This record gives sequence, structure tokens and C-alpha cells, in this order.
Amino acid sequence: MNNALLLVDLQNDFCFNGALAVPEGDEVIKVANQAIHNFRRRNQPIIASLDWHPANHKSFAVNSGTQVGESGILNGLPQVWWPVHCVEKTQGAMLHQQLEKEYINKLFVKGCDCDVDSYSAFFDNGKQNSTGLNEWLSGQKIERLTILGLATDYCVKYTVLDGLRLGYAVDVVIDGCRGVNLRPNDSNNALLEMQAEGARLLKLEEI
Repeated sequence: MNNALLLVDLQNDFCFNGALAVPEGDEVIKVANQAIHNFRRRNQPIIASLDWHPANHKSFAVNSGTQVGESGILNGLPQVWWPVHCVEKTQGAMLHQQLEKEYINKLFVKGCDCDVDSYSAFFDNGKQNSTGLNEWLSGQKIERLTILGLATDYCVKYTVLDGLRLGYAVDVVIDGCRGVNLRPNDSNNALLEMQAEGARLLKLEEI
């Protein structure tokens, strides 16, 4: 079965001192680099998603007159209000400096429409627009995805669930994920939800 490694949002703003730093987010980078080397040895593709927001994105609390961490509705969809983060072409939106990014074969950007957020690497939250990831994977005849990244309870979860619904077999590298945890059990619950939908939860050494 053709397999690809998908690195979700390993960007500066989600790591230490970033605008939306995920606790222990930096710890994911060394796991990602190990996974990259494993996939390179097998000549399997390595791809990555990037949060890539315009500065006026309405998911940013400052642009919607809301408070960071609160929930509401954006364009008819449930929305958590976030601090300004991963603004396109800024340093915060760049891949982490310690990530061995030179081995990434393809990048996919998301969250580019200021009126709708995009947690999944496949679609925006309203499922109206595709990032092109599914089309690319289909063209490469990829059947299985190995996924890790930030954050477990948002972009990783939604990417995994969309991947499963699209028919991919999905492995989640649990030691390569960290969560935001606005509520204490969000990450654990996200992993359980992914597993219930058919994802395998594995450590890197098991891949």
C-alpha cells in the first residue's frame, strides 16, 4: 500500500514563543525529523500543510470583536476565536527552523479565505473549497497516510477525519502530536475520536 507522510502545521507560531504556541509543540519537531528520514529511506513522499492566513482573517479575535479562546459562529460555522497567527509570508507562518524541510516534496496551504477557517489539510471548515491535497494524493496513488503535527485537537484531528472519510487508511503518530487543550481532555478525546473513526494510533517506532 502506497504511503505518504503528512506533517500538519509545524510552523513557528505553533511552537515555543509563537503567537499561538502549543504546549511542548517543539517536541514534535524531532519526531517529525525521524519520520522524514524513515520515509526518505523508503522513497515515500513527504508532504506538509501550512496555516496561511490573510492578516484580516475573521477567525482572529481582534478582527471579529471577540475574545481569544471563546467560541462563536463565523460564516454560519462554529468557530473558536484565535490570536493573530500564521499570517501569510510572515516568520510565524514559516516551517520550524529545526525541521528538515528540504526533504518535503509538496506543501499545501489552508485558511486563505478570510471568511472561513480551515483546520483540515484537505478542506475549509465548510467543506466548500479543497486545498488540492486529495487530488495530489490521488494522482500519486497514495492509499495510506501517516500523520503527525500540531495541534492534536484541531488541525490534526480534522485532517485525520477527512482523510478517513475520503477513503485513506490513516496512522496517527501519537508521540508526534501535541494539543492546544482549551479544555483539559481535548487532545485525549480527539485521539479517541480519530481511533473510533478508524485511525490507528501508533508511536513512531511502530510505523
